[in-house]
Amino acid sequence: MLADFAHGESALSARPIYLDNNATTPLDARVLQRMNECFLAAFANPGSAHSFGRAARQILEDSRESIADILKADASELIFTSGGTESINMAVHGFTAGRRGLIACTDGEHPATLEACANAALTGMERVSIPVDSEGRIRAEALSGLPWKDLRLVCLILAHNETGVIQDVTVLSRLCQQHGVPLLLDAVQAVGKMSVDFQATGAAALAFGAHKFHGPRGTGGLLLRRGIKLPPLLAGGHQESGRRAGTEAVPLIAGMARALELSRDEATERLRAMRSLRDQLQDALLQQCAPAVVHGFHADRLVNTLSIAFPGVPGEALLVNLHLAGVACSLGSTCASGSMEPAKALLAMGVDPGICKSSVRFSISCQNTTIEIEDAVQRISSVVTRMRNECASRKS
Repeated sequence: MLADFAHGESALSARPIYLDNNATTPLDARVLQRMNECFLAAFANPGSAHSFGRAARQILEDSRESIADILKADASELIFTSGGTESINMAVHGFTAGRRGLIACTDGEHPATLEACANAALTGMERVSIPVDSEGRIRAEALSGLPWKDLRLVCLILAHNETGVIQDVTVLSRLCQQHGVPLLLDAVQAVGKMSVDFQATGAAALAFGAHKFHGPRGTGGLLLRRGIKLPPLLAGGHQESGRRAGTEAVPLIAGMARALELSRDEATERLRAMRSLRDQLQDALLQQCAPAVVHGFHADRLVNTLSIAFPGVPGEALLVNLHLAGVACSLGSTCASGSMEPAKALLAMGVDPGICKSSVRFSISCQNTTIEIEDAVQRISSVVTRMRNECASRKS
């Protein structure tokens, strides 16, 4: 099926359209400007006592204050990391190292969480599943049945990277606090795309990464509730109050702060625009590519995310053909790309494996335009129609 290349729909003859923003977002020009300023003004090690180091330290701490304020956390609760994956691994390692018991999470968690839990299993932890409904939402009525006395950590993706489904953590958070079990929220897709209030979540820890909201790759953060102390994942220095060794990347962190400030300041306009473009794409594809299935259609979703299946069209072949047609998208989590297995998140929702394998993800940013979406609809519908016709002709 991968040999079913597009006939005439070549990216060489049309401007490529980027609809893979949940994988990474383009760097905002204003963020780049801020970073360039800091590469010159804050080149020194922020741990150095001289004036150059103190200048870098000032920018570092100003950025910490800004990010913490936006995420409704105390600045002392923010640990800078290299990104969401490190933040998740840091938390899972810290909460489980040297302990035995259970970790609870959904089967559709991001690979960073699932692999971190698998590593914890090597030293005595076991994983149990939190069930989700057909829309991908955790089943609140089933939470009380979890083995709370043996749980050492609960992990949950706040906004799903593949479906965009947003979780209501109210009941889960209350149960975690009631039983004294820390809750780790993977907010990598949520931060910058929706309002995130760390204090209100009741979570013990929350992970995020800058490149999901038009910031630079290579930096992110872990919010760790005040009073909680964890053994560090990385050793070697006193940085981040002894919680994460390694010289802080001040220009990247300043860029992250600027990107988050922009997402806050322009939230109303951005969210309205992304929702409009997502719905424009969704409605047109449901009409022009019927039958089609939108995953999480009835759930609260990120306004930029569309996970959609085109039954009868193999996803791997569709992805190749869309690439040749100049439409950049994905099969789901980029960190799980290359896997021929149905997406675990969709299987957990009870989606038929065949439908899972016919699914692709389109994710929009505030930099996309109506004209791009109109063009994308024509390219996608043309590819889907042609591939269905070819499959039908082979069967006849």
